[in-house]
Amino acid sequence: MTATPDNSFVVRKDSGESMLNNWHYHAEIEFLYIRKSTGTWLVGDHIGHFQNGDVVMLGPNLPHCFRHEAGAMESGETICVKFLPAMMGPHFLELPEAKSIQHIIAKSNTGLKLEGKTKELAAAMIEEMLEDSPGKKLVHLLWLLQEVADSKETVPLSSKGFIQSPGNPDEERVKLIFEYTLKNYHQKISLDKVATLLHMTRPSFCRFFKNKTKKTYVQFLMEVRIGYACKLLVEDEKNVAEIGYECGYNNISHFNHQFKTITGKKPLEYKKDYLQKNS
Repeated sequence: MTATPDNSFVVRKDSGESMLNNWHYHAEIEFLYIRKSTGTWLVGDHIGHFQNGDVVMLGPNLPHCFRHEAGAMESGETICVKFLPAMMGPHFLELPEAKSIQHIIAKSNTGLKLEGKTKELAAAMIEEMLEDSPGKKLVHLLWLLQEVADSKETVPLSSKGFIQSPGNPDEERVKLIFEYTLKNYHQKISLDKVATLLHMTRPSFCRFFKNKTKKTYVQFLMEVRIGYACKLLVEDEKNVAEIGYECGYNNISHFNHQFKTITGKKPLEYKKDYLQKNS
């Protein structure tokens, strides 16, 4: 529930198993601050890895899933801020002073990752909101929205072509495929196998998945695997062949080719660039 007798929106800290969520969407706009955790996120048709300190803004009815890694779940923490777009009344966003906030809310329909100073400021403000009085929570929410609206440090995540209709009966089927893939991406996965999960033929499944996600299942699986490989490259001392094998590739040349297709760089180039930027 977003609204209560004392609060019109939610500011909540989650930890451990309470951070778990499946592929879902909701009418509220959400800021999520990854205080301490790592894992894979799916936002619309975007797949990527999150880490400590990441902050995202998710628009209403944008499907998303945050899959925290087992080790991170034990001591992980997130802070969530959720509010309905009409929370401040039907005319607030029509005020001339609120035009930039109206614009950033519209942009959040694709999901926005905050970066640089904006990310740091947003994380600090969300931290404060946890301890704020109700009145100060509201002030900080408006301040947060304005800071993000004024920032040039926001990166869209999902494509604009990805649209999820509330109450879509196919939502559960898409969720089933996502969950199966995130659990088994390191193993061999055939199109015939995933098609049987939905009691479909292979051609029917391929059409269904492309229609619902705007990408082929093979592309989706590749993005999941390479996304995990990116994380291992910067956090682990394993060599490229070991990482490729752990991500479901038995052929190192195939792994290198798909890695460059997704990231534009060879694995070791990606690792070198990342470490230079974050040293």
